[in-house]
Amino acid sequence: MNAFSRRSLITGATAIGLLAALPTSAHALPAPPPVTPNRRAFAPAEQRFAQYLMLVSPMVADMNASGFFGGGWWRNPNASYNARVQEHVYTLAWFATQSRSWNPYRGSAQVIAALDAGLGHYLGLQHADGSWPEYSRDQHSLAATGFGMGYLSKTNALLRRAGVLPGRQAQITASLRRAMTWFLDGANETVWQSPLTWANQTASGLAGAALALKQDPDAGLRQRLTEAFARLARTGQSPAGYFYEESGADTNYNFEVMLPELADAWRQSEDPSLVAMTRKYTDWLGYNLLREPDGSGWFANIAPNSRTSSKFYADVRPDPERTALNNQFVPVVPDLAAFLSSREDLAAARTAWAADPAPVPALVKPDTSPRILSHAIYGERYPSRAERTAAIARLPYQRAHFTERRSDQGQDFLFVRRPRWYLGGYFGVRRATSLARTGLTFLWHPVAGTLVQSMNNNNHACWATVFPGQVPDANGPQQAEFLGGEPYRFRYRTASGSVVTEVTVGDRITRTVRASGAATEQIPLVVRDSDTVSLDSRGLTLTRGRVVVRFDWGRSLVPQLRPASTITYPGRRMHILTVPHDGTFTLVVTAR
Repeated sequence: MNAFSRRSLITGATAIGLLAALPTSAHALPAPPPVTPNRRAFAPAEQRFAQYLMLVSPMVADMNASGFFGGGWWRNPNASYNARVQEHVYTLAWFATQSRSWNPYRGSAQVIAALDAGLGHYLGLQHADGSWPEYSRDQHSLAATGFGMGYLSKTNALLRRAGVLPGRQAQITASLRRAMTWFLDGANETVWQSPLTWANQTASGLAGAALALKQDPDAGLRQRLTEAFARLARTGQSPAGYFYEESGADTNYNFEVMLPELADAWRQSEDPSLVAMTRKYTDWLGYNLLREPDGSGWFANIAPNSRTSSKFYADVRPDPERTALNNQFVPVVPDLAAFLSSREDLAAARTAWAADPAPVPALVKPDTSPRILSHAIYGERYPSRAERTAAIARLPYQRAHFTERRSDQGQDFLFVRRPRWYLGGYFGVRRATSLARTGLTFLWHPVAGTLVQSMNNNNHACWATVFPGQVPDANGPQQAEFLGGEPYRFRYRTASGSVVTEVTVGDRITRTVRASGAATEQIPLVVRDSDTVSLDSRGLTLTRGRVVVRFDWGRSLVPQLRPASTITYPGRRMHILTVPHDGTFTLVVTAR
């Protein structure tokens, strides 16, 4: 359903009457009554609004007289100078202007008064050059400006079609023009580094600019936007396929923020550069999201991640869901269908949600992103189950044999597929950030699924050789030699040479470690609740259905296996295998 449908909006005459009824006291921002949503009242594609409906009353109650969205509902710091906190103007604008049987806030004088105050505070934070602050009042923030352009342009679209707050509409239009002038300037190094530092933030501003220029055309700014899309493609995406987040890959920001922003920008602009970027990134996802053969979900190759740690994606992801807008690209990038819910599966999940007798759960501060609501603007283009199944069958690692190596900025990404294994690695003379972990990053079996997932930003749950004091070789750059051959062989080492690791991949995987002193082999195993695990002095045996996997070190040592305290997945939990040794260690992994 189109969120800007004319039949659902307030008429101009009604809006004029509402404005006349708004409280005039500078200190009067009364909150509207709270609402308890009825699940069955929501159309399937609008179930995402139920939890946000519950936010309106307490959110307005927390606003101060100046229009600051206090209460910690969204971004940190929860400070009056942080323009990002004000992005919930879009939330109030949606509920103030949209007619639904379950939305009592449409036309609410209290909500419109709060929206008016919130916009006043938001616009008042803008610097003369067009930018907004985030972490300090004097900052000229890429993120606050980029995302602000998106929310303000969408808010203005709602207000215009509803005929609400005409004075604010004019102010938003002027504000967006100043913001675009700042943001689209190719010489502005806050926005345009080369390569980009935070590509998702730059993309967000281009999406906002695309909508703003549809509302208020400007030939000069339109030309600069077209140039900016081309610049984004050149400087925002690695030749390896991922989008730059602090010069590295990051599943969360790439898949959950950047790609939806590209979809938003593309629906507004139809710029072909955005489709080409999406195809390239979809190819990257095909190596880095590991599908469980039982269809339960996807493990992410997160050890190389530069910023966040999104470990696992369920196979069906109903709203509220951050990747939802990616479905817009499915008609032109059909391989992307593999990583989205199918129409049929999503419909079943939504039917179950509507029938659930439990109350709609409240969102927890600050996890109340207004982006979830903005995803509803364009309708849905989810793939059919058949289209999705076909896309899954085209995943690279559905093939039985390949060796794929991709490099960028001193980083090497290795993907080795053999009939019994799919193994990943991350190496190089540098790593994107200190959060990334190098070395072997995952191990997947075509029948058993994911067996090892190495974490980032975690010295206790990465696949590593660990010295006393919990010092893993993975927490630092490790340069690799790709020796080739069959079985495929490669070798990597720490910068000091304190650990040299050689790996061969064929019918079995052999990992040989030579360390400068006593150390511990550490392996983060993914163990299903239904698995059988047996540990002895010479190895570990994991039985998953009809597959038996053996991690064997061939001599008597004193291993330990413990569950990770916080790393869980649906029906699974991480267990950390540690094997102390004298500095020389050989591990052989077999499956039958």
